[in-house]
Amino acid sequence: MDEFLKKLYKYEIRIRKAVNSQMRGNFHSIFKGSGLEFSDLRTYQYGDDVRAIDWNVSSKGHGTFVKIFREEKDQTVFFVVDVSASQEIGTSERSKLDTTKEVCGVLTMSAIREASHVGLYCFSNQKEKYIKPSSSMKHGYQLIMNLYKLQPESVKTDLAGALLFALNVLKRKSVVILISDFIDTNYEHNLKALARKHDLVVVHMYDRRETALPRLGIIPVYDTESRQTVWINTSSSAFREQQRQTFRESQQQLERLCRQYNANYVALDAQEDYVPRLIELFRVRQQK
Repeated sequence: MDEFLKKLYKYEIRIRKAVNSQMRGNFHSIFKGSGLEFSDLRTYQYGDDVRAIDWNVSSKGHGTFVKIFREEKDQTVFFVVDVSASQEIGTSERSKLDTTKEVCGVLTMSAIREASHVGLYCFSNQKEKYIKPSSSMKHGYQLIMNLYKLQPESVKTDLAGALLFALNVLKRKSVVILISDFIDTNYEHNLKALARKHDLVVVHMYDRRETALPRLGIIPVYDTESRQTVWINTSSSAFREQQRQTFRESQQQLERLCRQYNANYVALDAQEDYVPRLIELFRVRQQK
């Protein structure tokens, strides 16, 4: 656990230094989302932004009214983390789940330092761990420790159910960081709803073996979620191209969906240094 925390601290410092030195503003803005919440209404005045007009109220015929917003002081950062069996894909030294835990830990440390309330929901096809948002440094380290030690009970995935849980539990607009390999179906509707209601960041975790298996001939492959073994010809050019195409299409579809609903998207290879990709993600978020 100590080595894990040392690694997280080192990566978090790298990200913080890069964000503060390479970009205008500072790290504080990354986890603040819009920073605004609805407060009141007032009569429209010349020069007001027309986008702030409340058309429902104005249509009643008593004048034109605009919404007044106030700065939201207590931002919540909520992690929704996939810990299903498909996340175990990788090398004996490093799986997608290992990298997922690191990324979540690094971002938790960063969010806690900015006085954000941080919460966690780990899922398979059931609730594996839920930690209510809180803002102390002690809470942050307890969250990281719980994530590090977590041993999922189920092997299956229910991404739609996890997104619905987040929608139900988060009453105020929050920064939601969703980390998953997205090997599931029929979750798009709930993803759209979450992106509309919250400031959504999608971290798509994958392993290069999912797009480029080594040429090993005909081998048995065990599906950890269905618990079935199938035989595949890893040397077949048609199979290899189909595998790459399937991954490419699902990735592009997810990225388009995020772009359409103004959610941030980043794809991370579990075997590579993810810090530069996170720095780029934060650069994009500061420009929002």
